[in-house]
Amino acid sequence: MALVNPEIIKGDITKIATDAIVNAANSSLLGGGGVDGAIHRAGGPAILDACREIRTIQGECPPGEAVITTGGKLPARYVIHAVGPVWHGGHRGEPDLLASCYQKSLRVAVANHLKSIAFPSISTGVYSYPKDKAAKVAVETVKLFLKQEEHELERVLFICFDDESYRIYKELLG
Repeated sequence: MALVNPEIIKGDITKIATDAIVNAANSSLLGGGGVDGAIHRAGGPAILDACREIRTIQGECPPGEAVITTGGKLPARYVIHAVGPVWHGGHRGEPDLLASCYQKSLRVAVANHLKSIAFPSISTGVYSYPKDKAAKVAVETVKLFLKQEEHELERVLFICFDDESYRIYKELLG
């Protein structure tokens, strides 16, 4: 298990060539707005078909959980769909659910012997999680996982679409 330091990139997660990108999904897994919609549009119908198959087996995906599908037409081979929490002020378990999204996504990557994974800023769009608080949870959770868990990961990326998120992650990652 090599020491891996998370990296930050400003850009479009649908253009990132990694083993997996993480989708900030909703519980239905059937697409939505923001990152979720962009991933489904760029990846094509194979992703939606795979999500429908998962729903047939297990139903909706609850907040804090993650599942894996094909990457369809994306440069990433897989999409790990992580359902983040809706922000209600931080007193309804939102930090723990958000941390679980990152942990479960990393565990799915490890279980599938993936070497690289890219994360968006989960829950900070329509779910209204404050960007600074979400980034802190993301960075702390990922760093702790990489330090404590057995894994084959060689590259972990945080992909920031906007300047504000990029600045926040840059500050947290040093």
